[in-house]
Amino acid sequence: MKRLLRLAPFALLLPTLASASIVWRGDFETGNLSQWDREQSVASDRLQVVSSPVREGRYAMKVTVRKGDDPINASGNRNEVLSLKREAAGSEFFYKWSTLFPSSFPSSPKWALFTQWHHDGNGGSPPLEFYVVNNKLTLRLGGSSGKIVWTAPMQREHWNDFVLHVKWSPDPKAGFVELYHDGQVVVPKTMVATQYAGQGNYLKLGLYRDESISPDGIVFHDGFVQATRLEDVMSTAVATPEPGPAPNPDTGAPGQSAPQDEPSTGPIAQLPSDPGDSSLPGPGGIVPGDSSLGAGMVPPTAGCGASATGGTPLLVAAALTLAALLGRRKALAPARARRPRSSRR
Repeated sequence: MKRLLRLAPFALLLPTLASASIVWRGDFETGNLSQWDREQSVASDRLQVVSSPVREGRYAMKVTVRKGDDPINASGNRNEVLSLKREAAGSEFFYKWSTLFPSSFPSSPKWALFTQWHHDGNGGSPPLEFYVVNNKLTLRLGGSSGKIVWTAPMQREHWNDFVLHVKWSPDPKAGFVELYHDGQVVVPKTMVATQYAGQGNYLKLGLYRDESISPDGIVFHDGFVQATRLEDVMSTAVATPEPGPAPNPDTGAPGQSAPQDEPSTGPIAQLPSDPGDSSLPGPGGIVPGDSSLGAGMVPPTAGCGASATGGTPLLVAAALTLAALLGRRKALAPARARRPRSSRR
């Protein structure tokens, strides 16, 4: 009985762990960029943790791209943060984040990516990318020969709230996407390949644009969360942030927060992409790879968090420990029963 009582905390812990849904947070609430695995930027002022504007909590990331910014010696200009977990084929997740384009964001007929899940390969367009072209927000799947499944007018000085539901698979009969924009379904569940065969995907958040765009580009990102349940990323209201001291981009000191914008929705457009249009990301100028992130690199070990089925490494360890202890207790019971009474203590 005493042993069972000692195991009680494990039993209470197991249901809690099994129901865990949040896999990872990249919401900048640490006051710095430490939640992310890597930065690709040319200077410390290009990726800054700021306190105004913010969509939720106390911090957001301000991204600045200037003509000539090329931190990885590739095509285009960029400054981005990376998460290198590489989702496995067959896994299914919900991703939530918010993006704001300020009034100064340049209008251009050329492409400017702000969120992408890039493949392990070192060339070509990613299998899933969000970008702006001609003042339109765009989601394209399948690279330069893929399909644009959503567009909407870009509103400046407005927080775009995205929830992306993805099943990762190179099989168009198994993979799918579903997109919410500002709380509304704008792309219903659509069966489509979301990975290239034999390659994993990693996340890049920031700003990456055609190198011919001259004006400085600024974009803000906030609240990135990865989860296994819709209810953990789709809230009916966004909490109003509490004021705090201003952050230092280098040290991550706290900062002041800003008021929220009211959400609005945009129309759905399902259009075939045109690989020959140089204004779109594609062979005409986008080669968004990084040889140091190729398929031969061993993926980093994922941190604690729910898997695609809601499990965790800690959950497995606790379950195994509980099973082992209970099994040992059962094995000892018959042995004790066979021992002579005089030898028992």
